[in-house]
Amino acid sequence: MGLSRTQWLWVFIVLVILMRLASLAMYPLMDTTEARYGEIARIMLETGNWVTPQIDYDTPFWGKPPLYAWASAVSIALFGNHEFSQRLPHFLAALAILWLIWTFARSLGVTRRRALLSTAIVATSVGYIITAGTVMTDTLLTLGMTLAMIGFWRGWHGDRLWVYLMYVGLAIGLLAKGPLIIVLVGLALFPWLVWQYGLLRMWKELWLRLHPLSGLALMFALALPWYLLAEQATPGFLQYFIIGEHFQRFIDSGWQGDLYGSGHARPKGSIWLFWLVFAFPWSFLLLWNLQQRLRGKLPSHTRDPQTAGLSLFLVLWLISPMLLFSMAANILPAYVLPGIPALGLVLVLTFPFRESRWSKWLFLTGPLIAGAVVMLVIFRIGDQFSEKTLLEHGIDSTDPIYYLTNRPYSAQFYSHGQAKKGLEPPQHGRFYLVLKPAQQTGTLAKDCLQRAANAEHILLFCQR
Repeated sequence: MGLSRTQWLWVFIVLVILMRLASLAMYPLMDTTEARYGEIARIMLETGNWVTPQIDYDTPFWGKPPLYAWASAVSIALFGNHEFSQRLPHFLAALAILWLIWTFARSLGVTRRRALLSTAIVATSVGYIITAGTVMTDTLLTLGMTLAMIGFWRGWHGDRLWVYLMYVGLAIGLLAKGPLIIVLVGLALFPWLVWQYGLLRMWKELWLRLHPLSGLALMFALALPWYLLAEQATPGFLQYFIIGEHFQRFIDSGWQGDLYGSGHARPKGSIWLFWLVFAFPWSFLLLWNLQQRLRGKLPSHTRDPQTAGLSLFLVLWLISPMLLFSMAANILPAYVLPGIPALGLVLVLTFPFRESRWSKWLFLTGPLIAGAVVMLVIFRIGDQFSEKTLLEHGIDSTDPIYYLTNRPYSAQFYSHGQAKKGLEPPQHGRFYLVLKPAQQTGTLAKDCLQRAANAEHILLFCQR
């Protein structure tokens, strides 16, 4: 007997997950994000300082809370320090997001096939594939957002356990990226509450349904101790993180207070273009469905439980990151990620279900995913964004390494913290020297032999 359509969906989702899992070890930690956060996790484990993330030895990193570093540090303690172990916790967080989508869809009373379809849509979106297993803060933030939003809905409709899971989701967000989680959830829930209950009555409903005293106590018990310990360990952290990272970074495109690089200035409104890319190919299907409905060619989807209130809730969840960052001056594409888990639910629950059309869109993504993985491996695309091949293939001793140009974070990681930056090399002894090709002249390269090279740097071994 052949497989049913539901079984084929299971097979498809499992294959997508396995392909992404297999890819975790196939490319190096890439600059700047992955290598930076991977190096912070490595230093955290080496030094045993679990309170203050360090971007270099004795240099605190105030840019983000430590959940990403805790996750990767625990993983490399268990499995060793390599790409797979660094990425594994973030991959598991991405799997947890899919599980939450599945269970939420089932709790709404939809069929297994449609619940699977909503899960598969998220699993095959470009943004999910890229970030599922990327060493960064955004996947854990998205997990917190997903748990908070689903916890709210299920708790609001009577499940007390999920009320407290909502506060756990908020705590995850606070430890993954900070107070941003409160703003994102608030942007999604406040308009929904006003639309459903009015500006005055909603506060009474919140008090009765969400148990704010015990819930907020749980949230603060999970998240607040680290904030207090971090400020005590490195005074000035809270001012920089709360004011600088959460206000000045986004309001001022020329913000000069960034301690860890430069801002990512974009034209205002670019976040919507980033969403089109990260939600591809489903972003275009969603826009097409909206266009068809506006033209009267698609009826409103009114079957229970796809009510107008649920549809509005899901749409607000989907667009909350774009609402927040539309007027922001410094943004990255990954900022749209917290809304992506709602994408599959919006498509499946708010539009008429035409199985043949959905299946065709879904199964076309399979070869694209497989092709992307093959291209990544065959052409070693990640190597051009990392110093791994330069340092791994060219160094065979513990002699010091000097970068006379900017030292990438991947150089720190793959040299196990031995690469030094901005220093003049010694006049005597054995050492490695990394410089730009144009610098390979004069006394700098005297008594040195080339060991390796990549697109940006040349590695020399010097003995004087």
